[in-house]
Amino acid sequence: MTRLAGYLKPFVFGVIMAVVLLFAQALCDLNLPNYMSRIVNIGIQQQGVEKSTPEAISEEGYAFITAFMSEQDRALLEESFTAVSGNDKNRAGERYQEIYPAAASKTIYVLDEAVPEETADRMDHAFGVATWTMINVMKLLGEQQEGGTEGEEIDMQSVDLTRVYEMQPLMSQLPPSLFDQARQQALALDRPLLTQSGTMLTGVFYRELGVDMGAHQRSYIVRVGLLMLLIALAGGLATVLVSLLSSRIAAGVAKNLRYDIFKKIGSFSHGEFDRFSTASLITRSTNDVMQLQMLLTFGIRMICYAPILGAGGVIMALRKSVSMGWVIALACTIIVGLIAVVFSAVMPKFKAMQKFIDRLNLVARETLNGLMVIRAFGTGDFERERFDAANRDLTATHLFVNRAMAFAMPTMMLIMNGVVLLIIWVGSHHVAASQMQVGDMMAFMQYAMQIIMSFLMISMAFIFIPRASVSAQRIVEVLETEPAIKDPAYPVRFREEARGYVEFKNVSFRYAGAKKDALKEISFVARPGETTALIGPTGAGKSTLVNLIPRFYDVNRGEVLVNGVNVKAVAQKELRRQIGYVPQRSVLMSGTIASNIGYGNEQASSSELAKAAGVAQALDFINEKEEAFQWEIAQAGANVSGGQKQRLSIARALAVKPAIYIFDDSFSALDFRTEARLREALKSYTGGSTVIIVAQRVSTIMNAERIYVIEDGAVVGQGTHKELLESCPEYYEIASSQLSQEELGYAQ
Repeated sequence: MTRLAGYLKPFVFGVIMAVVLLFAQALCDLNLPNYMSRIVNIGIQQQGVEKSTPEAISEEGYAFITAFMSEQDRALLEESFTAVSGNDKNRAGERYQEIYPAAASKTIYVLDEAVPEETADRMDHAFGVATWTMINVMKLLGEQQEGGTEGEEIDMQSVDLTRVYEMQPLMSQLPPSLFDQARQQALALDRPLLTQSGTMLTGVFYRELGVDMGAHQRSYIVRVGLLMLLIALAGGLATVLVSLLSSRIAAGVAKNLRYDIFKKIGSFSHGEFDRFSTASLITRSTNDVMQLQMLLTFGIRMICYAPILGAGGVIMALRKSVSMGWVIALACTIIVGLIAVVFSAVMPKFKAMQKFIDRLNLVARETLNGLMVIRAFGTGDFERERFDAANRDLTATHLFVNRAMAFAMPTMMLIMNGVVLLIIWVGSHHVAASQMQVGDMMAFMQYAMQIIMSFLMISMAFIFIPRASVSAQRIVEVLETEPAIKDPAYPVRFREEARGYVEFKNVSFRYAGAKKDALKEISFVARPGETTALIGPTGAGKSTLVNLIPRFYDVNRGEVLVNGVNVKAVAQKELRRQIGYVPQRSVLMSGTIASNIGYGNEQASSSELAKAAGVAQALDFINEKEEAFQWEIAQAGANVSGGQKQRLSIARALAVKPAIYIFDDSFSALDFRTEARLREALKSYTGGSTVIIVAQRVSTIMNAERIYVIEDGAVVGQGTHKELLESCPEYYEIASSQLSQEELGYAQ
């Protein structure tokens, strides 16, 4: 598949843009659980208070909380807090009493606005430690009093500061060792728990200053919620743009691939067509290209996105809780193992599937093309069984792959749901032990789902990759096949003085894989202004011989000369421009009669087309049509008879007005009267051109200037009709089987 990577070069900018957008989409998706965690932890549990350090605190509160701090922490607060009155203004010009209504009647301490981030983190930790030091002190006091309440059961959000302040004289009388013991216990706690407890006490301090904490909480939740909405919209926009880009890239690559395959097939000689069946070439240029298009469409969106989302999810999840990382590792290990098992099972089936599609197309094509023969011989049941066998093979392979995927997907969902339960079970113990907040557990769960979803996307990609890989190999086989017949690096021009001259010099030819030569040491000359005929039994090699002239095949030994030049030394297009070729099997294109006759000469006028049709004896049935030359020919000429198809093919060759005419058994479908008229008209029309006729009927070629008798790939006789009747037993045998004794009498 890497050998087709060059087809992405025209779309490099689009691919880069798609990857950038995927990073943006992943960034949005990875941030949403984090903001959800903040809503739960800060918005709901902490009433919208983000920091443990209050932005403002009453004078009593300041004195109370610093009583539980170390000397170092107190010094840190003294550097960062300033005492102000209610009429003082902050940098925004607002009076503090407008923000903190209680400041109108008391002095408050306000946090400086330019506190460094490192100092702010240290103060958050100091307030958290002070909060838990206070809790531990109260717990110790409670344990010393009969019927007291244990410290850890205190609800920090409902603390009555008035009563707490009343206890301050009692606190000041406690021994320093008690505070040291309580502080050491606080320092042993996890930082998240310290922060959460500190923010709860900060909320109490704000409430003391008259702040509406309900409004503060709603404001925070709405603010973060709107931010989440904007992030979701940005992620959605990135998703739409990536889908658009991936679709355009995939469609562009598929278009270029189809064009190159078609172009390559157009350069194939008959030898390459013998190697690749027509049904297989059609499948490769349609179904196989479609598999690659689907891979690119979904691959850019999923295969590129999944690693970004998975890696980002792991990083974000570990930031929430390192201790629960083993849950993700366990889930990923199980999923990777499952994908490996499924992949090893379905990969061989994908290779077989494309071959079965080839086979199905081949059987369908043969059946449709030979429908009249099938009906004539009553073999419909046999053909249905043949099609059913090919259809069953393809269906069984599809079912195996679908069953494997049907097994994989529910298993993946089971793993996902199991991981959710495991995270809830382990996370709830962490929350109970104050090692984790509820919002962080919920975020961890979301990140785990994102990681698993990334593996699910990768597993879905494995549905496309194996089949696309097989398709890519089949396409590469076509694109990398070098045609046996190529134009020379420095083509030679034809000699005009020898126009129409055809000569075979000791020509031998063998089909690829054959055990013996189809043609052996053939030598003859076809001159301008003469009709040269080839006759012989079926399979003698007559059609093979004339196919060497336009280089449909190349000789193995000897030379084929046209206009005195070896055909291998001339450009194929230039060579075939000299030839008007009518194949043994007449082929018409869909379109009008005029477009079919003028297929080889687009510049031909209406009168020239009519003249060619007249010589080919086709005017009678053309004029019967209401549209005449504009009558539509169906695909492959299905709406005309064999004789009409043959006459139109002859007219097409005549319209080119070439130097050489080749008629490969092209009169076989004509009645004797029509053939006689055609040969008579052809004699005057071709004039000085070289005419080469392959025929089975002696009457078709008996007036030719030179007749060559071909048998078993060799020339066994040559001369005129009269000469061959006397000198060539093989010709006499053919003639005696077709002509009456009176017509043969002079030869006896």
